[in-house]
Amino acid sequence: METSEFLEILDREGRALADAAAEAGPDAKVVTCPGWQVRDLLRHTGAVHRWATSFVADGHAAFRPIEEPPELDDDALRDWFRAGHRRLVDTLSTAPPDVRCWHFLPGPTPLAFWARRQAHETAVHRVDAESARGRDLEEVAREFTAAFAADGVDELLRGFHARDRSRVRSEVPRTLRVRATDTADAVWSVRVSSEPPMTRRDADGPADCEVSGPAAPLYLSLWNRLPLPAVTGDAALATLWRETSGVS
Repeated sequence: METSEFLEILDREGRALADAAAEAGPDAKVVTCPGWQVRDLLRHTGAVHRWATSFVADGHAAFRPIEEPPELDDDALRDWFRAGHRRLVDTLSTAPPDVRCWHFLPGPTPLAFWARRQAHETAVHRVDAESARGRDLEEVAREFTAAFAADGVDELLRGFHARDRSRVRSEVPRTLRVRATDTADAVWSVRVSSEPPMTRRDADGPADCEVSGPAAPLYLSLWNRLPLPAVTGDAALATLWRETSGVS
């Protein structure tokens, strides 16, 4: 996918998140994030948006922590979120393609990384906002294109879970296959061992367990927002994923 496509999705998903949060209200429980209310979701996502903006806007070359969001509520909190989201979209849309700044996963360029990462960050948290207002998340999943959802699976498996901090580990090496059934060549083989998972985008060799389904519900299930779709083989490996794959 092109950076321009991720920016369109980031723009749309951020506005949809704010609208869903407004309808749910700040006290509503976020079903997909136990212990959170909508105000927590807005504060978290708004802080991440400002954090991402700061690297691109300032050309900042080293890591810096996310700043603590202000203690706002109701309309003031939603306005704060919308303003931060708008600045993120505008910053990424107008940044030079060759801007140099810190980023934490591989990507063609820092700008391409941040556009992709924030599109998925915002899309997944928009799903959280929809859960707070009681929408059917299977229905919400259908609002994502298969191409975007498959890209999100790829980012999660070959990006986040390639890092040392991934907690998906097994003393006995096993292979989990992940297959999007509605997208060409969207198959991943995840080698789970005592080391960080190693993922190939292929279906070569045997697998101990396979998780398969359309790309959009598969995407949300791997981010633990929906139950896993079809599971064949050793279901204990799918359970291991569910229990240890959370990203923080």
